[in-house]
Formats: sequence, C-alpha cells, structure tokens
Amino acid sequence: MSGTPSYESNGNANPMTSIEHSFKHSIDSGEPHDGERRRFLGNAARTLAAAGAWSLLPGAALAETTGDAAIRPFRIHVPESDVLDMRRRAAATRWPDRETVGDESQGLQLARLQALVSYWATDYDWRAAEGKLNALPQFMTKLDGLDIHFIHVRSRHEDAMPLILTHGWPGSVLEFLKAIGPLTDPTAHGGKAGDAFHVVIPSIPGYGFSGRPREVGWGPDRVGRAWDVLMKRLGYARYVSQGGDHGSVISDTMARQAPSGLLGIHLNMPATVPSDVIHAINAGDPAPAGLSAPEQAAFDALNAFFSKNAAYGAMMVTRPQTVGYALNDSPAGLAGWMYDKFVQWTDSDGIPERVLTRDEMLDDISLYWLTGTAVSAARFYWENHNNNFSAVAQKTGEIRIPVAITVFPGEIYRAPRSWATQAYRTLYYFNEVGMGGHFAAWEQPQLFASELRAAFRPLRASL
Repeated sequence: MSGTPSYESNGNANPMTSIEHSFKHSIDSGEPHDGERRRFLGNAARTLAAAGAWSLLPGAALAETTGDAAIRPFRIHVPESDVLDMRRRAAATRWPDRETVGDESQGLQLARLQALVSYWATDYDWRAAEGKLNALPQFMTKLDGLDIHFIHVRSRHEDAMPLILTHGWPGSVLEFLKAIGPLTDPTAHGGKAGDAFHVVIPSIPGYGFSGRPREVGWGPDRVGRAWDVLMKRLGYARYVSQGGDHGSVISDTMARQAPSGLLGIHLNMPATVPSDVIHAINAGDPAPAGLSAPEQAAFDALNAFFSKNAAYGAMMVTRPQTVGYALNDSPAGLAGWMYDKFVQWTDSDGIPERVLTRDEMLDDISLYWLTGTAVSAARFYWENHNNNFSAVAQKTGEIRIPVAITVFPGEIYRAPRSWATQAYRTLYYFNEVGMGGHFAAWEQPQLFASELRAAFRPLRASL
C-alpha cells in the first residue's frame, strides 16, 4: 500500500475515504460543527443524486445525529497509487514451478492462476468496481465501538420487508449487488410489489471497508447483536435475516439470540449435519448405517471436503496471522487463495467463469487487497472456531423463530430435508433448486431473489 493520506483512519486503522472534506472531519473528530454537518449532508446528497441513488436513500439515512449512533454517507475512492502498486506487484509475481499432476489434486493449477493474474495486472479495471459500489447508497456507522460499512437500498414499495443480507469468505458485499434490483424492485424482475424488500448489506467486521477489530471477541455472537442494533438504528422494528457461509452462521446466531423484531431467517448453507455423521467424518470411519440416498450423498460430499479441501479453513481457524503475511504481501498469493474456492464452490464444474465473470471475481479479490483485509477477514475464522455444518456446534436446537432453507446444488454439501427438519425445529420452508452454488446470490441472483420472496412471504403478515 502506498501510505498516502487519502484513506482516513478513525481509530480502527481501517482504510476509508470520504465524499467531501467535511466527511473526513466528521470521521476524525466524531463531532462536526453544525455548519460543517449541513455542508456535508448537502454535499453527500448532491453526490448521491449525481450517482442516481438519491431516490433510494432511507428517510433516516442522513439524520443529523452525532456520536456512535451517527449514520455517515460513504463513498469509495482508492488512491491511484494503490491501484498501480497492485498491478505492479501482480506483474512481478515470482511464480513457483508447476504441479506434477494433470489435475487439481495438488491445488489450483499454475496455468489457470497465471492467466487470471496476467489479466489482473494488465487489463482489469478497478474503477469499474468502484463505480458499481458508489452508484449505491453506502454508509458508515459505529456498532459496539467499531465502524461498520453497509449498503442500504430502500424499495420504492413502502410496504417492503426489511432484510439484512450477510456475506461470507471469500466473498463480500459484492456478492449481493446483482440481487439488489430483483429484491427491491420485484415488479421489474418478474415479481409482485408485495414481495419487495428494503435491503441492508453490511460488511462483516474486518472485511472490506468495515473496521478491523483490535481486540478479541468479534465472533458471530457479537456480530449478530450488532446487526440487530443496525436494523433498529435504521428504523426497522421488524425484519428478516439471510446468509450463506459466515452469513449463515451469523443468521443462525441471531435466530438463537431472538432479538425483538427478528421475524425469521433464510439460509443457503444450513448447519444440519447430525452428530453421528460429524463423528464418523472426524474419525475417518465409514458412514453411519441406514442413511438414505440424499444423506449418503451429503456424507460423501462432506467427507471429501474435510479430507481434501478444508486445509484453508484449518489454517485460518488456527494460524490466521501466519498465513496472512503471504496474503497481505502478494496479490498472486491472495488471488490463488480465493480463486481456488471460486473453482471449487461455484456450480460450474470447476470453471467459475461459466457463472461469474473474470472481472467479478477480481473485483472481490481486489477489494480484499486494496483494503488490506486478508488477515482481519481470516481472523473471523479464528473467532468462530467451529464446525459451521454441525447442528450441535451451531446450537440449532435452541432456535425458536421461523427458519427457511434453500439448497443450491453446487453448495459444499446438499443438506437433506431429513437432516434439516431434525436440526431446525421451526423449519417452515425448504426447497431444492436446480442451479447455483456456494455464492448463490452472486451466481444466480434472479433465482436467489425468487427464493427469498417465496421463503419470507408467509412472514409478511407480521410486519
């Protein structure tokens, strides 16, 4: 990173930029003068209007609050020197020798990563990604002392259901951008006005432009409580939560916490695996007797995952700082670490470019690089330190609010209905769809939105 002062640090040492000088002042001091605040709000309004986003802003988004409860408009502009440094480092990669096998059994193949990194160093355009984000209403607010970045798009349909969407790793808020339109404006995407959502998409602490925790304790429980504060701060007394990967864990946690107003959750990576199956996989034993065909398929997928493909998680759960030195210093190393999962976890037969463009994947990788958050993101695994598929580990039996699940075929494992019903006693919606993988909203945004409409439709009467 260039070390230029274009990114402001507000005590969490997280790189961030501002809309105008007055926003920088408000970050630094936390208490802008009234005149400065009015100028800032006016500038923010004009900037967002120019981006075509003003009509999407919530009424309270520019409320003139101060202190930790303030909601501050946010706009991204990465210094050009940082973008050029990223390209220079990518072009100067010191490549290892190629794998000695003709398949992926030793990991991501050299030629595939070289092709991606070569494009990244020469033709990739970060400013296009920046423009996509800046076209949306983005904000910062402090939650439990930490700055949290979030996107907030209100539907033009006033009776829309408030929805918080949580990403995972190696994803980011970028996963949900293509689903925002279908969710907030269903009538333009084959749906009905009564299926509309107001959408809130926060960056998990340590990810993207959110603050990097400087103390232990920012695991799923704390994030879940923070998300409830965020929704209430935005004026949503009743809302629903959705997530995959870390987002599933956080949504499960929120459902256990059951804050007032949380009507239900939807998961696309549910924690349904029974304890005897977890024990057999951990011990290297055969599958328990009597499994149905869907259960056996799930066992086989999980067994293959934990025996051959889960080393990344073990490293981040136990030694995130150690792996972070390489990830934070080498664009090619970071790209390999993340692209490997796009290859494995998309519903693409190992060719993620079939469902995600090269630019979309590099947008996400570049976000991690340019914000310097590879290590802080990995630490969330250390904080969680749990089996995210295990019903017992995720304490799903404690959940008492409505739960909906959609199974996408390219997920790490396909949760059988029998396991889901056993794990989630309040399961009221379960559906298996024909397309999509681990990054469901990113890969199949229209289908993802349709599933959320169907899943949450029965809960709208409680708004």
